[in-house]
Amino acid sequence: MPELIVPVGLVCGIDEAGRGPLAGPVVAAAVILDPARPIAGLNDSKKLSEKKRDALAVAIRENALAWCVAEATVEEIDRLNILHATMLAMQRAVAGLSVRPESALVDGNRCPRLDIPAEAVVQGDGKIASIAAASILAKTVRDAGMLVLHEQYPQYGFDRHMGYPTAAHFAALDEHGASPVHRTSFAPVARQLSLL
Repeated sequence: MPELIVPVGLVCGIDEAGRGPLAGPVVAAAVILDPARPIAGLNDSKKLSEKKRDALAVAIRENALAWCVAEATVEEIDRLNILHATMLAMQRAVAGLSVRPESALVDGNRCPRLDIPAEAVVQGDGKIASIAAASILAKTVRDAGMLVLHEQYPQYGFDRHMGYPTAAHFAALDEHGASPVHRTSFAPVARQLSLL
């Protein structure tokens, strides 16, 4: 397991989950870790098992100085495009923090417009502890939300692929058409709708 960097001071880590799926919201999280209460095992959420992510999500909520999870809806994704909707979700996550951060570190190569200094860190979720924590919260909240959508639209198999473009998801789209939670601006969904 890599030794992740813990930023000094009130620095929030920001990450998102759900840019690639064909359905559901994009979810962002912002986390300010407490150096006095380190959380063992933080890593990029994609490199952790579901069980480990769920356990760490609880530890982050209990031990972080501040955290917030926010989203941009399917409607916002279709209206703004996925990049701008992701930035909006990140802005909402930072705005929702109970402690005002001095600066932000953002996973990836772009930063949302914030009223604090922000720096993009490519593959930051595997380098910076607070970004890793944000990636875990964003992923676990989004996955839980997709399980709720699965209850409403069981025919699409959201519980298995979480809305990502898989063969099973494409087959369900072909059979059932798009649901109200599908992103109609995404090419595979738009193509499917044009076939109806």
